[in-house]
Amino acid sequence: MYLYNVTLILDDAAADEWQQWMQESHIPEVMATGKFISNRLLRVVDSPNEGVTFCAQYVAETIEDYESYQANFAPALQHELNERFKDRYVAFRTLMEYID
Repeated sequence: MYLYNVTLILDDAAADEWQQWMQESHIPEVMATGKFISNRLLRVVDSPNEGVTFCAQYVAETIEDYESYQANFAPALQHELNERFKDRYVAFRTLMEYID
């Protein structure tokens, strides 16, 4: 299994709006792709960064599911994020493999 982690650092003024949008719109859209089996949204408590740091995590059963998501869905979903929160966040994405 694979964990797709998206870490975002948001301006303080955008954090509440972003969190609501994630919970009500973005995460349901990501899950509706059928490429992930679970998700989690976390807030980093001890971040050394200015602003508010969140991690959105999605679990894919196979690397093919993740790659399909990246090829077929991620560009449009990331575009929507950028349109709504342009210049109010930075993001980085990592893919991790579970070790049994």
